[in-house]
Amino acid sequence: MASPRRLFLLGPASWAEARRIADILRKETIGGALLLIAAVAGLVWANSPWSEAYAGLRSATVGPAGWHLDLSLAAWASDGLLAIFFFVAGLELKREFVAGDLRDPRRAVVPVVAAAGGVIVPALLYLLVNVLLDGEVRGWATPTATDIAFALAVLAVVGRRLPAALRTFLLTLAVVDDLLAIVIIAVSYTSHLSVLPLLAAVVPLGVFTVLVQRRVRSWWLLLPLAGVTWGLVHASGVHATVAGVLLGFAVPVLRSEKAGGPEAGPGLAEHFEHRFRPISAGVAVPLFAFLSAGVPLGGLGGVTNLLADPVPLGVVVGLVVGKPLGIMAATWLTARFTRADLDEGLAWVDVGGLAVLSGIGFTVSLLIGELAFGLGTARDAQVKVAVLTGSLVAALLAAVVLRLRDRAYRRLADEETAEAGVPSVSSGDRGTP
Repeated sequence: MASPRRLFLLGPASWAEARRIADILRKETIGGALLLIAAVAGLVWANSPWSEAYAGLRSATVGPAGWHLDLSLAAWASDGLLAIFFFVAGLELKREFVAGDLRDPRRAVVPVVAAAGGVIVPALLYLLVNVLLDGEVRGWATPTATDIAFALAVLAVVGRRLPAALRTFLLTLAVVDDLLAIVIIAVSYTSHLSVLPLLAAVVPLGVFTVLVQRRVRSWWLLLPLAGVTWGLVHASGVHATVAGVLLGFAVPVLRSEKAGGPEAGPGLAEHFEHRFRPISAGVAVPLFAFLSAGVPLGGLGGVTNLLADPVPLGVVVGLVVGKPLGIMAATWLTARFTRADLDEGLAWVDVGGLAVLSGIGFTVSLLIGELAFGLGTARDAQVKVAVLTGSLVAALLAAVVLRLRDRAYRRLADEETAEAGVPSVSSGDRGTP
């Protein structure tokens, strides 16, 4: 009898898949650098003598009042710009489930279970802190999200030689994390629901779906339909970023048989992803960070005093402790019950490094904090400081862990490139994170 295939927790992907993931990570790394610059700029401005000008910019109202779209610039960034981010996330999610690693249950089980653990444990720790210290439980989802762009910006500095298996694990983990965040936002943070606009949104979404399924790429047809869908979802009370995900899910991943089928090249989803990922990573998310991260810190003493409050303390504990604990525990349990092994050359400390890195929860954590406590409120400002603090601590801890393994990563990267017949990373090709 043939022996069953050995199951690897972090097994290598095909060379074609590894190259596709490397291309995505390269773009996200650039976006992460822009995100970091924008966040620092907003934070510095908000704590400068010109802080009132920053506050005035965030609260400036634009948009047609007749359509209830007279929103502040901060609200436009949260509801509008992040819809582009979630549209790209929807495209990537569908691509992973249809043509990527998540289509194979054997490959999908580890990042899916790890992502679930990385959501459940931070939420439980936040709730534990706030129940014991008489805080507010409605911010429970704030520390559950991982910011892949920010995480990759850290990797670009300290983990550029990370093996393909680990890069694939991190990206897939973040993809599933985004899916869980979308569900949480749609279910838990819809304060009121207007059924008629939500039902009306089905019409433009349906027309958009029919057009893209027929491989129509005409922007003058698709963008107005997407805009109307977004506007109706926004009017329904469901957070408007959900519209971006639904539009992304509508786009076909594979080529039609008439166009040559899957073997003929990338489908429409990958085409749209190439078009919109630079807009998302280079414009939408950095602008959101610039308009959201600017909160008065009150100096080191202010940050220290703030962490005595159960809400920001729960956020920091969730990100710094809950994320790595949940991911590591879920991954270990998967190995225990499936008798899977780590890929050759990898160790549990590598999983730990990525788990700590996943505690960087910037973009979606800021969004969930705004939804939980109200944009521009005092509590929202506290949560933002907590997200910034927790993400910074997680980044520093991950940098230490990953740097300790740099020599091993260099050796593994050289072996991978040698097998693929391309120049060695250690010989000078250092462009891939």
